Amino acid sequence: MKKIFCLLPLFLLLFGFSLNAAEMSLEKTETGYEVKIGGEPFAGYVTDFKGTPIIWPIIGPNGKKMTRDYPMSEDNAEEKKDHPHHRSLWFDHGEVGGADFWAIRGNNIRHDKFAKAECDGQTVVLETENSWVKKDGEIPCTDKRTITFRETPLGRIIDFDVTVTGVADETLFGDTKEGSFGIRVPTTMDVVGPRVKDENHGGKITNAQGITDGEAWAKRSEWVDFSGPVEGEWAGITVFNHPSSFRFPTFWHVRTYGLFAANPFGEHDFLGKPEKTGEYVLKKGDSFTLRYRVLFHKGDADSLDLKKAFEDYKK
Repeated sequence: MKKIFCLLPLFLLLFGFSLNAAEMSLEKTETGYEVKIGGEPFAGYVTDFKGTPIIWPIIGPNGKKMTRDYPMSEDNAEEKKDHPHHRSLWFDHGEVGGADFWAIRGNNIRHDKFAKAECDGQTVVLETENSWVKKDGEIPCTDKRTITFRETPLGRIIDFDVTVTGVADETLFGDTKEGSFGIRVPTTMDVVGPRVKDENHGGKITNAQGITDGEAWAKRSEWVDFSGPVEGEWAGITVFNHPSSFRFPTFWHVRTYGLFAANPFGEHDFLGKPEKTGEYVLKKGDSFTLRYRVLFHKGDADSLDLKKAFEDYKK
């Protein structure tokens, strides 16, 4: 593997700060890049897993894996083996130019290049350029992703900004619940069984309005938290939607069985409105931008000031 050595900013050296476990590094791998903190894995960027770029694995501040391994690995017998198109952390949509990029079905999002791969010891930034390729070879749109990795007192953060640009004369993003910015949480975090913090199973979903579990599905919200036990410790994932993001605040396709997705398009399913209400036509050369912050943290939603964390993200 090729390692990109990350030098701490000069002022840190001038003021006598030494390298410590918080130092970040970035290593080139056969499948993309690996982000490390203090020499230990934090996140892997995989340019192609069965038709789409993904981020996997993701290790939280407690040293535990914070997304499901399946279908990238089938080694964990305790994991559910459903929905093979749920791939750790990913971005796509169920109807784009008449093609299904959520379940793939022969379509793929092709990684074209890394426009940037940088690390300054405190943050890692990856910029990627990608083409959405239908199974007949047509490219309805492209995207550019800026993904920033860092560690904070609250936990580990991945900022995910993606700008989608039309290539075809018109590209329809369909009104479907199947999308778009997705995470599949560890099976032990699913909302099942008694919700006791020392149990091995049974998580909790909470949104910014205080709506929980199954009732949080299809609601618009500034952020949603999904917490539960991971290898015997309570941990969680909060996804914030930035106010500058397209169609803020987004709908949440968040399910008690472990799917955790933000979707700005699915009004028919989410609100019971007429079909096609939430669709969007992207014209050639036009763009829209989606912005999310993913916080991997210890404890549950109540152990953090997530309202303040959202205000900080807004700034």
